[in-house]
Amino acid sequence: MTERFGWYETRAEEAAARYESVAAERINEWLLDLLPKPPALVLDVGSGSGRDAAWLGSLGYEVIAVEPSAAMRAAAKRWHPDVRARILSDRLPELAETFRAGLAFDFILVNAVWMHVAPSDRERAFRKLVTLLKPSGIIAFTLRFGPVEAGRGMHTVSAAEVENLARRHGAYVERKHHGSDFLGRSEVRWTQLAVRLPDDGAGALPLIRHVILNDDKSSTYKLALLRVLCRIADGAAGLADDDSDEQTVLPLGLVALYWIRLFKPLLARGLPQSPENRGLGRLGFVRSGGFPRLMDVADLDLRLGMRFAKGRQGDIHRALRDARNTIVEMPVAHLTHQDGTLIFPARLERLRQPPADLRLDAPYLWSFGRFFVPRCLWRAFQRHNVWIEPAIVAEWKRLMNHYARRQGRKLEESVVLQGMAWSEPGRAVRVPRERAVHLLHDGPLYCVWSGRRLTRDSLDIDHCFPWGSWPCSDLWNLLPASRKVNQQEKGDRLPADLVLRRAKDRIVEWWHAGYVSAADRLLGEQFTLEASATLPTLRSSANDLEDVFSAVSLQRLRLHNDQRIPEWNGVVSVDRRLRPVPDRS
Repeated sequence: MTERFGWYETRAEEAAARYESVAAERINEWLLDLLPKPPALVLDVGSGSGRDAAWLGSLGYEVIAVEPSAAMRAAAKRWHPDVRARILSDRLPELAETFRAGLAFDFILVNAVWMHVAPSDRERAFRKLVTLLKPSGIIAFTLRFGPVEAGRGMHTVSAAEVENLARRHGAYVERKHHGSDFLGRSEVRWTQLAVRLPDDGAGALPLIRHVILNDDKSSTYKLALLRVLCRIADGAAGLADDDSDEQTVLPLGLVALYWIRLFKPLLARGLPQSPENRGLGRLGFVRSGGFPRLMDVADLDLRLGMRFAKGRQGDIHRALRDARNTIVEMPVAHLTHQDGTLIFPARLERLRQPPADLRLDAPYLWSFGRFFVPRCLWRAFQRHNVWIEPAIVAEWKRLMNHYARRQGRKLEESVVLQGMAWSEPGRAVRVPRERAVHLLHDGPLYCVWSGRRLTRDSLDIDHCFPWGSWPCSDLWNLLPASRKVNQQEKGDRLPADLVLRRAKDRIVEWWHAGYVSAADRLLGEQFTLEASATLPTLRSSANDLEDVFSAVSLQRLRLHNDQRIPEWNGVVSVDRRLRPVPDRS
């Protein structure tokens, strides 16, 4: 698609005016009855002037638009300044940024774009689109036939090709429609195809169900690995990387860290993890000098960003090494496809001595190696964790009770529940509160939601994304707010998209003043580390607060779309006299 960009970069205004001369309602009339019910999540691929994205947003849909041409993205902002859509710089066949958002779409529009995808890239592009689609979702293709202008990077298209791609990916063409050109060009004609996906299109869910419910288990290791992946997909997806179209890769040290966090409370309560296991005995990852010496470490101290000085760092390092080795030698080696290939291959790195000042950050966790997850399974862990993890927990509890009976003992249900609970940081607001009080002493501080000036008596620290629905006390998620707004108005609801966008300047200014420019340099580092780990679209740009806010907006959309958290539409009266945002360029 590279050739196409040059033409659109130099003639964006001409192209945008041409697109906008035809109403989106006319162009898309053929699929109106196939559209999902608002507020479904839709993706507009190759959004051009933003015409279709703006139309879909006006119908009440949550819209993500992707457009590779910077000039066309700028034109879209001029044509539709109030569009209810997020426009990403992305392109087929990769759609890399869209994938990092971790979203699943009810409807995908590929309007007058397929001819820009080279034939050699179409198999990959179609697979990408199907992977982004929810079960029962629709991809709408509009194919152009006829002569093309020189330099526009177009290729021959075929309805039969799309139909064959659909069949190979477990989808089917629900509707095929032929139409003339709305710009009056007699030599140009169009064919529209609606492709529906009847299931997850990848076999991920049946495979996960099989491992949970049917696969032979001589220990809880297989269940532990699946639950580790669920927890990482939910809370640390920002550390995942794309190895290829087929696989997502995780730091092997991160997998080992979550493994330790899962088993530590279970073993502390004497819950058996195999028929022979009692206490800390007969488990491959429990070796002297490592895991046993962590039993006096608080569970929450074993999380991203924590530091361990001399005298403790060796224990952490050895425990992670032993957990890594057990994971690779046991559940990884025994989780295979029918042809005997590994479902979760791993590549180990040769370990050096632990650093004197050990920090559980990305470079250190990557130093243990790479853990590969099939892309279809990774998307399933992200999208369907709401039922996958409870199913894992239920089977894990059943296995432990089975092992206990073989050992002639009975487990107390309350003890099992305590051991299975995933430890999350509490509503830890001490640090942001101290920073807010410090800023109040030096000058004015404003409620991010209402814009009203705060005092020490009215100050509250709000979880932007409600703790009750998504337990996260990362610094980026903790915002200064009026106690009345936080406790009486917003409560445990998710800020609506418009509310979040209105608060953008105040939120970004708080991040900068509260954390990034704080005298304590480690506070800014912690902000960056947490944001890059929790917000999957950030990659390495967590130092750019505009990028952090964009990632927060996409995470808000994901939570609203996947978990259906009730939305809060803002205070009745917002003070629009905002504190000027300083120029930090």
